[in-house]
Amino acid sequence: MNLRHVLSAIRAHWWMPLLGVLLATGSAFAITQLQTPLYTSSTQLFVSTTAATSSADAFQGGQFSQQRAASYARLAAGEELAGRVVGRLGLDLSPGAVASEITATALPGTVLIDVGVTDESPERAQAIAEAVGAEFPALVRELETPSTGGDPLVRITVTDVPEIPQSPSSPNRDQNLALGVLVGALLGALAAVARRQLDRSVKDPGEAAALAGVPVIGTVLRDHALERAHIAERTGPGRAAEDFRLLRTNLQFLSVDEPPRVIMVTSAVPSEGKTTAVVNLALALTEVGRSVIVLEADLRRPKVTRYLGMVGGVGLTNVLAGTADLDEVVQSYGDGSLSVIGAGPTPPNPGELLASAGMASLLDKLRAAYDYVLVDAPPLLPVADAVGLSVLVDGVVLSVRYGSTRKEQFRQAAVTLQRVGARTLGVVLNIVPPKAGTARARYAYGYGGDTPPA
Repeated sequence: MNLRHVLSAIRAHWWMPLLGVLLATGSAFAITQLQTPLYTSSTQLFVSTTAATSSADAFQGGQFSQQRAASYARLAAGEELAGRVVGRLGLDLSPGAVASEITATALPGTVLIDVGVTDESPERAQAIAEAVGAEFPALVRELETPSTGGDPLVRITVTDVPEIPQSPSSPNRDQNLALGVLVGALLGALAAVARRQLDRSVKDPGEAAALAGVPVIGTVLRDHALERAHIAERTGPGRAAEDFRLLRTNLQFLSVDEPPRVIMVTSAVPSEGKTTAVVNLALALTEVGRSVIVLEADLRRPKVTRYLGMVGGVGLTNVLAGTADLDEVVQSYGDGSLSVIGAGPTPPNPGELLASAGMASLLDKLRAAYDYVLVDAPPLLPVADAVGLSVLVDGVVLSVRYGSTRKEQFRQAAVTLQRVGARTLGVVLNIVPPKAGTARARYAYGYGGDTPPA
């Protein structure tokens, strides 16, 4: 997965990083509020030698002090000194507990020791730091005084008097919240990428084309009005209407010398938008003066006549059964430029009926009478009805629903058509969210008021 795929996954699932930030920041805030505030008071000690009568002695004494400072830092944080501090202040704490509150660090290349005392009480932190400054020189003096008597070799001087801290040193609320934002965004982004990787639905046009072995010839963006009415508004340059006009144009130029005229539209599984695509493609073809007839060949769940508000009692099955003539079942829609043949009564053997010689003869008659014959066929995987029909038409258009159709299902449908020798013309990617990368690329300049939201 490259950077483009990562950014695409984050853009598609933008709410996951946002949710991660909210949860992690909220957790960091809650943890910060539950933690006991700690206060740190600091002091600084200066290590020097007591015998320096010349510059050479001073130099050697400085080196000696630096070497001693590292040892004194450990001594300052030990229990011996802590016990003296407890006795000096009368604390109700053990020497070990006090020693755990003291940190001492020898600054490299210097003779300075930084001492910090962290406690729940700012006043006690300052008192312990002050007691360290008073007791530690005495402890060093005892250790450095020669057994034979005389002055100690090293002297400790307090150079920075401890003060009562005004704000807690821990927890650091701003740092914790910033860390929460960073961790939450990172985890959310990883979750978005993982979801994209685990998502087995068809979303990318290039991937859809690779699975089907044919190009994507149309992309239809999600339109709530189209989902309700199933017929795109055609009076203006609406987004849905433009999608089907572009599909019409691509379909007309698939093969200039021998353009397909009898076209079956199907899908892998139900609810992929195939019937809506058939109806609106037919209307888009009539806009440019083409004579079009729609054949409702989904005999189990017919929807064309319902979407167009027509009578569905008689139709294709009556013609194939010989109980009605073709002229008796053809209905006109709108101004008469679009003709429709409904499904008719549901037969007991839809698959055999659609693959029959009578169906082939009917398609030949319609091919001679109309510029385009659009066949709304059943989905390929649940039933075998559309498989036999696919070899009788000039070409098949596969409808796939963005983010719903599984890759395995779509690939199986494409292979099924290849196996019987059907000609697959292309893929229509349906119900694409306006914020999807495909939609943004196509509608970068927008169509009137239908520009996808940023």
